[in-house]
Amino acid sequence: MPVELFEQKPSDALPIHLVAKGGLENAGLTADVLAWANANGFAGEAGKVLAIPGADGRLAGALFGTGQGDSGLAFGALARNLPEGNWHFQGTPAQPELATLGAALGGYVFTRYGKKPGRAIGLEVPTGVDAARLSRIVDSVFLVRDLVNTPTNDMGPSALEAAVRKLAGVHGAEVRVTLGDDLLKHNFPMIHAVGRASDDAPRLIDLSWGPQDAPKVTLVGKGVCFDTGGLDIKPASSMLLMKKDMGGAANVLGLASMIMAAKLNVRLRVLIPAVENSISANAFRPGDVLQSRKGITVEIGNTDAEGRLVLADALALADDEQPELLIDMATLTGAARVALGPDLPPFYTDDEALAADLTAASLAVEDPIWRMPLWKPYDSKLSSKIADMNNVTTDGFAGSITAALFLKRFVEKTSGWAHFDIFAWNPSDRPHGPTGGEAQAIRALEKVISARFG
Repeated sequence: MPVELFEQKPSDALPIHLVAKGGLENAGLTADVLAWANANGFAGEAGKVLAIPGADGRLAGALFGTGQGDSGLAFGALARNLPEGNWHFQGTPAQPELATLGAALGGYVFTRYGKKPGRAIGLEVPTGVDAARLSRIVDSVFLVRDLVNTPTNDMGPSALEAAVRKLAGVHGAEVRVTLGDDLLKHNFPMIHAVGRASDDAPRLIDLSWGPQDAPKVTLVGKGVCFDTGGLDIKPASSMLLMKKDMGGAANVLGLASMIMAAKLNVRLRVLIPAVENSISANAFRPGDVLQSRKGITVEIGNTDAEGRLVLADALALADDEQPELLIDMATLTGAARVALGPDLPPFYTDDEALAADLTAASLAVEDPIWRMPLWKPYDSKLSSKIADMNNVTTDGFAGSITAALFLKRFVEKTSGWAHFDIFAWNPSDRPHGPTGGEAQAIRALEKVISARFG
């Protein structure tokens, strides 16, 4: 059950006393509470919660350990460890917005398939914190998590389209879909090739919202709803999390939700190539040469590098409009996880101002990202003897960089472009998010977009 945020303190709200590690004596606690903390070995360790009993035997409050105060999102532990009821911070957290956001995000539970909801907890939003903005962010992150956590039997290309239409209906956006063989008619040959082997037809989902004359912001998300690897089939262990291969699509939808809910002054476009990379008699093959929307021919070195193919056609379409900002997000390479792990997605851009803004926003909102280079000398690794380029390299080095360089060939007109190679998954529980689908980079992007176009 999500944490309910209140702008005004409920009359029955109990206090949460914030205690830094080793700071019990300076926390302004009464002698009785101090003795209770010492008796229970509570010393302010990050994320620790200790309920405080009252003289009448009823709950009187709680202690929360802030540790060294390094992370506001660590307050997510409150959602799992506080007793049910309404609460307020006794004193103001060092990072009040992030602390409240962390507590709210920590209350997420994926209940679609029978898991019980969490505790019913209410929390007063500290003075000066924009409660409406926090609610928009929480709703969007939960949308991402729900989409990624849903297995492919309920989140194939057609179901992903339905999710886009549902979001569009909430905000009055327009949705157009190019489906099946119409992808060939309208020149999206690589989206068609990757998805044609599935019985859930491939499609390009195109959402638009906002004034026609507003600055153009375009988001492109990889919507591979399941990836077998194609004829270059993955081992079974590598398929277990492939329901999350549409994490790029889920994240751009979460970001779009924030933008539309805030009514930012932008002309928003969201492009999602939605496919399932399946195995059938008509599956595309290693060694095939595919035409792309842009006219670049691509030799297929590996059918398991399909995400960049569907993104390339969508990026070519987006680039034709030369938006002020073009963002693509994709669960694209295992190399990114080898280099930076699951929690730190790399991003790529040649726009120095955009890179600086993203880095600053990432630090400010605790939404970690790390800039990686579009290293031009590696571009030759994508060469082909019979086509304009190959979809993979032969030496296996710099896989995330060369994937970004592949995409860059399809973005020539738009200077404000950034590519995010995300994981979209928490491999273990964290204070602000359980194991499972996760929103990555979109809170940092929301801050940049709001500052530029708000």
